[in-house]
Amino acid sequence: MAAELSRLRIDKSSKQNDGPSPWAVRWILSVVALLVIAGLGGWVWTLMNAETPVRVERVRNAQSSGAAPVADVALNATGYIIAAHKIEVASKVVGRVSWIGVEKGDRVKRGQVIVRLEDDEYRAQLQQAQGRLKSLQAQLQELEAGSRPQEIAVAQANLNQSRADLERERLNLDRIRKLVQEGVFAQQQLDDANAAYRSNEARMQSLEKSFELVELGPRAERIASVQGQLMEAQGSVAFFETQLSNTIIRAPVDGTVLEKNVEIGEFVTTSFVGERGAKGYVVSMADLNDLQVELDISQNDFGRIGPKQQAVVTTDAYPDRKYDGIIQEISPEANRQKATVQVKVKILAPDALLRPDMNASVAFLSDNPRAEVSNAGPAKPLIFVPAAAVRDGTVFLVLNGRAVARRVTVGGSTSQGLRIEDGLIGGEDLIVNPPDALQDGARIQVVESR
Repeated sequence: MAAELSRLRIDKSSKQNDGPSPWAVRWILSVVALLVIAGLGGWVWTLMNAETPVRVERVRNAQSSGAAPVADVALNATGYIIAAHKIEVASKVVGRVSWIGVEKGDRVKRGQVIVRLEDDEYRAQLQQAQGRLKSLQAQLQELEAGSRPQEIAVAQANLNQSRADLERERLNLDRIRKLVQEGVFAQQQLDDANAAYRSNEARMQSLEKSFELVELGPRAERIASVQGQLMEAQGSVAFFETQLSNTIIRAPVDGTVLEKNVEIGEFVTTSFVGERGAKGYVVSMADLNDLQVELDISQNDFGRIGPKQQAVVTTDAYPDRKYDGIIQEISPEANRQKATVQVKVKILAPDALLRPDMNASVAFLSDNPRAEVSNAGPAKPLIFVPAAAVRDGTVFLVLNGRAVARRVTVGGSTSQGLRIEDGLIGGEDLIVNPPDALQDGARIQVVESR
């Protein structure tokens, strides 16, 4: 065995296989392709059989027993409730908030203090202006009063003293001149005496003019100049008093605080407002007893409405509550991009349930309401459905968990909804607001039923 084993050798000349065979590669690719196809098929099947959530409402048959007045609706439209006059209360001065007296939702009266700003700087500026005003008032009083008797007496005394000095210098000059002529004094002494006399003479003339000015009092131009400075100082005091009073921000009207924009310690400015810098206003408020519905009416439907037309307003939040309204404003120009005209409907008697920015539906009433009358045979049933349930003359009903499309004939629009002339008899389960992608036979899931 040892001899035989020693003769065994490995043939290194044979080519080694460095990769899988072509058959194995084809088999792996086929498996991967089958898995991908199966996944896509399952995904498509899931989409096709997914249940669409819908809201369902039972169609009611309102059988008429004779003449049943029906308020015709000229047009239905949707929009948003807005405050007729929304105010952003801003500050007239720059400052830091030191006190806030309101919160969001608080009702305030006109003139009520809502915010106070720090006022140390404004008080200091007012005090400075008041001091300058008092100084100028004193100057003006002094000028208008003229010279006091004591001042006139002092000026007279100074003038008399100068005259006496001048007379003494004249006598001294005459004596020296005589002695010079006799040769006792030199010419220099005469020149000195003459200069002293001329100096005293000039001084006396100056004191005479000063005495005249003291007697006349201040000039009118000087008084007018001080009066002008006094008016300027009075204006400065009034300005800084106004600035100080503006640090107290009051409510301009009666209303409700919709938003509080600042907190204590934040800075309020009257100029450029940055995203994270000073605030441009402190609160926004509005009178919630004066509400409107803002709508964009298509130009194709604009001819159905007119000024002061009556309307009925409902909201998505409270669909059972109806509010009387009237067209208050029609925009004088149309929106070119949207091909609409903006209309505002005033809510005549709003209550505490209405809020700005709520969705609202408006039914514009026709000027000529008519009655449904049937003189032959039994009265025709009245079927009304929500306007959102009808899509291109088709409604969707619920049957065995699937959506079933049914064609209907719409007779007109009323405050109760769209009147159905044909296609429904009452008692059907109607999909109230079918999605745009809903198709006939699609599986559905009822999320709400009424």
